[in-house]
Amino acid sequence: MENTFTNNIRSILLKNFGDTSVTIFEKSQLIQYINEKTRSANKGSKSRSSFANLYAIYVIIEDYLANGFNKTDGYPKYEGSLFNKLSKRFKKLPFGRKLQNHALNNRMNAEFQKYFPSTDFIPILRNLETNRYWINENLLKVKVENEEFNLAEAIIEIIDEYSKTKQDSFQRFVKSCEELQVIGKTSPESVESFVFGLLEFKVDARLFEIVSYAILKYYYDNQMIIWGYEIDKLNVEKLRLYKTGRTNANDGGIDFVMKPLGRFFQVTETLDFKKYFLDIDKIQKYPITFVVKSDEGIDDLKKKIRDNAAKSYSIDSIIEKYMGCIEEIINIPILKSHFVSAIKLGHLTNILDEILIQSKVEFNYVSLEEDEEE
Repeated sequence: MENTFTNNIRSILLKNFGDTSVTIFEKSQLIQYINEKTRSANKGSKSRSSFANLYAIYVIIEDYLANGFNKTDGYPKYEGSLFNKLSKRFKKLPFGRKLQNHALNNRMNAEFQKYFPSTDFIPILRNLETNRYWINENLLKVKVENEEFNLAEAIIEIIDEYSKTKQDSFQRFVKSCEELQVIGKTSPESVESFVFGLLEFKVDARLFEIVSYAILKYYYDNQMIIWGYEIDKLNVEKLRLYKTGRTNANDGGIDFVMKPLGRFFQVTETLDFKKYFLDIDKIQKYPITFVVKSDEGIDDLKKKIRDNAAKSYSIDSIIEKYMGCIEEIINIPILKSHFVSAIKLGHLTNILDEILIQSKVEFNYVSLEEDEEE
């Protein structure tokens, strides 16, 4: 399927393979997969990236090229590349420092097979005993009429171009944040408009989680709680919200925790009741607040979750037990309302600063100055 980055892919293939590039694009399953995974390239920093699976392909093909197998027939006898070597290289790629290694194992293969359920090939071959990896050379070679073409170098070039495009878009995002840090002092409405733009359904899930955290952190910041073990020795403490891990990490964790209430928050973009119930089970049916990337009303969201659950669970008491664990649902309109409240409390600059800090951490952004210091 064509997307905005498809032209880049076609241009690189044309440069490498001339008139046969159109046929190669149509025949290569690996190129078709990369075309799908690079869909977000020209949609800016707000759109979801797909670096993990692409980098899994990249590092193994890079090893393939380093050993010159694109020019020889010796790959079937190659001992394979060690996982540790691939993983180390994976982490050094742009945006790769904090990416998980699951794609090198089965995640990339599983997704590839979803796109091509009738394919005879899986992209990444591995020996679990020796922990060595290979790219499936059948997917690197395409025959057009009587001539065979090796796509290894072109694939590296395509992924490099995608990475560069995403870096450029994120650098523009960071630059916009930094400029607004200055402009916001004299034109706060510019910052407000910018943050509101980040609270949209199309925004990258990780960025939405970051913005949600920044808003909620400062929305609760001025709220106090009085607590203690003895009536004459009470503590007065601000509510503090903490991020508990990396965004969208699929690590089974809870996204935010509030101190001293011990309140749990989970950010999600799905209405699949199984996801909600699984999160509830993780914490032994402890009450949890869901921050949902949706404009739908709270009652409608709860009804959808309950109705979907009813299709799988026939016992009302089980459904109600889970639903009772949903302490609160915070949707996009509520986040926007909390943002306005936090602005009134004087936290506009703090929210923007927090978005910038968390984004740099999440997307492994290193400025030129920081890179030189390293």
